[in-house]
Amino acid sequence: MATASNIDDLLQCPICLDILHDPKVLDCQHTFCANCLKVHHTSSSRRSGSSNTIDCPTCRLRSNLINNSIDSLPGNYIVQWAPGARALYIRGDFNNWQEKQYPLTRDEWGKWTITIPPLADGSPAIKHGQAIKLLVETPSGELVDRLCPWSRYVQQTENSKVFHGVFYNPPDDQIYKFKHPQPKKKDRLKIYEAHVGISSWKGEVATYENFRVNVLPRIVRQGYNTVQLMAVMEHAYYASFGYQVTSFFAASSRYGTPEELKALVDEAHRYGLTVLLDIVHSHACKNTYDGINMFDGTRGCFFHDNARGYHDLWDSRCFNYMEREVMRFLLSNIRYWLEEFKFDGFRFDGVSSMLYHSHGIAHGFSGSYNEYFGLATDTDSFNYLQLANYVSQTLYPESITIAEEVSGMPALCRPINEGGAGFDYRLAMAIPDVWIKLLKEKKDEDWNVGDLTWTLVNRRWSEKNIAYAESHDQALVGDKTIAHWLFDSQIYTHMQVLAERTLIVERGLALHKMIRLLTYALGGEGWLNFEGNEFGHPEWLDFPRIGNNDSYHYARRLFYLADDEALRYKYFNAWDQAMNACEEAYKWLSAKNTYISRRHEDDKIVVFERGNQGLLFIFNFHPTKSFTDYRIGCAQPGKYKIVLNSDSRSFDGLDRVDNEQIFTAEDYKWDERPFSFKVYTPNRTAIVLAVIDEMK
Repeated sequence: MATASNIDDLLQCPICLDILHDPKVLDCQHTFCANCLKVHHTSSSRRSGSSNTIDCPTCRLRSNLINNSIDSLPGNYIVQWAPGARALYIRGDFNNWQEKQYPLTRDEWGKWTITIPPLADGSPAIKHGQAIKLLVETPSGELVDRLCPWSRYVQQTENSKVFHGVFYNPPDDQIYKFKHPQPKKKDRLKIYEAHVGISSWKGEVATYENFRVNVLPRIVRQGYNTVQLMAVMEHAYYASFGYQVTSFFAASSRYGTPEELKALVDEAHRYGLTVLLDIVHSHACKNTYDGINMFDGTRGCFFHDNARGYHDLWDSRCFNYMEREVMRFLLSNIRYWLEEFKFDGFRFDGVSSMLYHSHGIAHGFSGSYNEYFGLATDTDSFNYLQLANYVSQTLYPESITIAEEVSGMPALCRPINEGGAGFDYRLAMAIPDVWIKLLKEKKDEDWNVGDLTWTLVNRRWSEKNIAYAESHDQALVGDKTIAHWLFDSQIYTHMQVLAERTLIVERGLALHKMIRLLTYALGGEGWLNFEGNEFGHPEWLDFPRIGNNDSYHYARRLFYLADDEALRYKYFNAWDQAMNACEEAYKWLSAKNTYISRRHEDDKIVVFERGNQGLLFIFNFHPTKSFTDYRIGCAQPGKYKIVLNSDSRSFDGLDRVDNEQIFTAEDYKWDERPFSFKVYTPNRTAIVLAVIDEMK
């Protein structure tokens, strides 16, 4: 561990020395980009001074800090960073919105402070629940209202779509007290990706309380061990799906209060669920009145003051990760969500956009190393991601981080001390694209199972992937879920159990199960499902907006479909439960060894083993051909039993395979495996077998 005496020489961390001298801070690793970090350290120290008034990201959060910029004991002490502002004032309900009654004082580093004395009765002037805003005099002399960037709670007024800040300092008896311990770090993530606002069948914005009471039990019953919450960070535009963040420290007030979110997380922990937050540090909404853009009246506050500060495709602003106060803001944000709400980690959005000056737009990546380590790579962003992971995993060693990254950046999921970015997992984003391409462009008989399996196993060495067949991206309006591609219009007309079993329905029932299992079993070291897809939700997602007359009809999840005994959705739901149960029993996600013994293009057969428990997967993707006495190679001798069968009646299959039969491996080499046996493999069927433990 670096000491205070040698940190200055090591320059192992780009955060200034006052932060590094904190005894809680471990030394960063030598493998950071030394030149970039030295430049960062020198330039950021020169610009920002050494005051610790705003809470340091790696220091203990001050116990009396309310908005990380306003405390209330005994008066209200306010500090803001607005280097470009000519003047700064605080106003709100507490002073009847008088404009210049409370001016802040600026120091040489662009930090503004004021202490508002307590009232005569000793209570703070600004009280819990009061609306507040900052009045900023811009460099041009214009007076503009701004929200505090550190606001913990913001709300829309009844007659306006613009948010206002709320001073959030509830009395102790109204603060939620966590009751349950956070789970230990899991090595086999089965993730249920969810959006609180759409988690109801009603045409409304659902709540944290609804999710806690009605959705968490469903997630547990399905066999997931992790829930990933989207769109929690406050966003002014609901239809942005939470990816145009306006208030980074505020839990969205659409769904309820921060205390209700804490109760949701705590209840998840009671069930043993890990809870991940979908965090957006790749960019910010360009809104000014209810965002952080142009906070001090300049383009350069928080963001680059040039073309680099704009994301043309997303119409948003890009952070200046070289600025010390931006680092302080974002790293504090990570600590805040971990500590205040007890989140267990993050899914980082838009990592590919961060890693390249082009944001990866119109940039095809072949996987060659020379595409990643040249001038096109944004080293500032890479260093920030290292720091973000360092802070998260040092302060909370049980925390988990996942990168949404599509380019295949090497070492993204390798430890920081190896020069990696430090993520635990990356999303296997190529997989859903392959499935959609096959369903849209290829006849079933033309599927290339070799190419398909190559995509599923093609990942960076020793970097863990979260596999998924589809996520929220495929559910958005303008696209289709896998179920929708398979069933087309018959998803609305032929899903009754007693309805005609057409060829389209037959195909959809079979392939939906097979696609999900093959992805789950072969595609990574974790599995992700977007809420509703586990039972083949029939509709896309479309949030209320002008283009659909502000309708909530498609901004909901029809969970009752999976519970209706008269509908076929129940079979998909049962299959999803069975897959998770099978993985829980045989733990294939954490298995280090996978061997694909057969990829037969004419037969459309895929056979592979995974793990050390004799787990054998057999997929027959042929649309018409079933095979009797089909020889399958295996690594282990002994007897095999069927542990999962997509053709079972319980999953609305045709029941062509006897689930009770036992297969005995022969000492007969096949497909480069030392043993083999023969099976009956019907068309469009997946079968999983396991060695029988004779000792049980």
